[in-house]
Amino acid sequence: MFSSVKAFEGQHYLTLKRQCLQSGRLFEDPLFPAVDDSLFYQGNRIGRVHWKRPGELCDDPHLFVDGISAHDLHQGQLGNCWFVAACSSLASRESLWQKVIPDWKEQEWDLEKADAYAGIFHFRFWRFGEWVDVVIDDRLPTVDNQLVYCHSNDSNEFWSALVEKAYAKVYGCYEALDGGNTADALVDFTGGVSEPMDLLEGQFAQDEVARNQLFERVLKVHNRDGLISCSIRATRIEDMEARLECGLVKGHAYAVTDVRKVRLGHGLLAYFKSEKLHMIRMRNPWGEKEWSGPWSDSSEEWKKVSKSEREKLGVTVQDDGEFWMNFEDFCHYFTDLILCRLINTSYLSIHKTWEEEVMRGSWNHRDDPLRNRAGGCINHKATFLQNPQYVFDVRKVEDEVLICLQQKERRATPKEGKGENLAIGFDIHRVELNRKYRMHSAQQKVAGSIYINSRCVFLRKELKEGRYVIIPTTFDPGQQGEFLLRVFTDVPSDCKELTLDEPPQTCWTGMCGYPQLVTQVHVLSAEGLQGQDANGASDPYVIITCEGEKVRSPVHKDTRCPSFDIKGIFYRKKPKEGIHIEMHSDMEVHLITETLT
Repeated sequence: MFSSVKAFEGQHYLTLKRQCLQSGRLFEDPLFPAVDDSLFYQGNRIGRVHWKRPGELCDDPHLFVDGISAHDLHQGQLGNCWFVAACSSLASRESLWQKVIPDWKEQEWDLEKADAYAGIFHFRFWRFGEWVDVVIDDRLPTVDNQLVYCHSNDSNEFWSALVEKAYAKVYGCYEALDGGNTADALVDFTGGVSEPMDLLEGQFAQDEVARNQLFERVLKVHNRDGLISCSIRATRIEDMEARLECGLVKGHAYAVTDVRKVRLGHGLLAYFKSEKLHMIRMRNPWGEKEWSGPWSDSSEEWKKVSKSEREKLGVTVQDDGEFWMNFEDFCHYFTDLILCRLINTSYLSIHKTWEEEVMRGSWNHRDDPLRNRAGGCINHKATFLQNPQYVFDVRKVEDEVLICLQQKERRATPKEGKGENLAIGFDIHRVELNRKYRMHSAQQKVAGSIYINSRCVFLRKELKEGRYVIIPTTFDPGQQGEFLLRVFTDVPSDCKELTLDEPPQTCWTGMCGYPQLVTQVHVLSAEGLQGQDANGASDPYVIITCEGEKVRSPVHKDTRCPSFDIKGIFYRKKPKEGIHIEMHSDMEVHLITETLT
């Protein structure tokens, strides 16, 4: 995964550190200097800031004190709870944070090797399809000798402040992190795929069956090392950071730090009971202000759980910002949930393995319709099909397909006035089994994402066997930008861009002729074919033949009344010759032949 790590802004950590050690000088980052421009892009709002290295703030600085924990993080004077919540989730996953904080033992302060300290650190984030290695110096902004932004419970622990500085460097300045999307940070920490879920729209608070299904999905993501975040939507500006009577805060990102089925009861009796409570644990990035309802830290409900079970869950009675809720209450209060799946592509894993296809593309606006690739959404019928088009195959009878469309980050350059993302989305159309050229007329739309001005849009969809085209677009036509399209299926999908509008001209075209007529054949069922005898069929399938090209449908198992619903498209040189449609069974019994002209 990290063999192709790219040095951010061309700064190579080992080279810079070696130069510092040879010169005997501590590293000072020329690309992210200790000045106000690295803090703000709209002006200083916190007064005079002093940049200090950890050694100037304490006698014994460390990256980690007693390991890494979600409790290490406190938000500070910046509205980046979205980032801190993602860090809290990251801290609970050793395999993940060691990727974001590489060579952490080598980067740790060592009092016995003071001459190895160079004031330089590096961290890694997944950005637009590749891992980037970000170098920083360890000068941190302080006021009155206290860290201004993210800090730890322990005054001599600095991993969270340093990771935050590296992330701020990627975005241009600290202020650029003021307000953001937790889903983006989760993806940047993992290279995974974030699925935002609207809990109100799903009516999970009222529907017990749907709620239990959701819990199993959340539990699976958690158990497979995915990261999870949640929030309560604030519909008005004055509701932002407003605290409810139950202790929860609106418009505030919480990190989900554990998901469990908790056994009720005491002693041996508990093990013979089938009743288990669905529980979820969260943490407020402020490090305080917790849920005060059922199953809060000191509530009576915990008496229903054995002491050993409470210890296993790590239940504490202190205002540390971390608390448990039962999943029903969770769905009642919280409105938004983000599941960041780690997409496993290793064949050596015991967990589900996905096949991943990654496509890079762009929306380019040109006056020439054949070259315009910025046609806007399907509302703009005249230009919609001018957008980039990507074809892929579903090769199982039915397959769960994950699709993620990500645009090139625009929030990362707010100083240049490019802070607004485009509203993006995509449609999926079922097309002919043999389609090789771009669509020029509307096909059967089977799914579509929402359109939103976030960095990513995501869709999870069960699709039947067949060929499909994804059309990623901006909402409005004429808007330009780069995008990354990721498609995950159970078996290889051979996803690729459709670049040609029609069959290419060759040196043989003059002699052999050029296809002038395009014909689409759509076979819905056996009933539509003359002389068919489906009553005797077993595992039937259809073959469509035109001028030597064949399209074969999937086999329909154990049926005598198949509904094929397959399409083929043919570029014909000889329009007077027929198109043959044949139905066969698994025993190669020729059942019917239909000829169309």
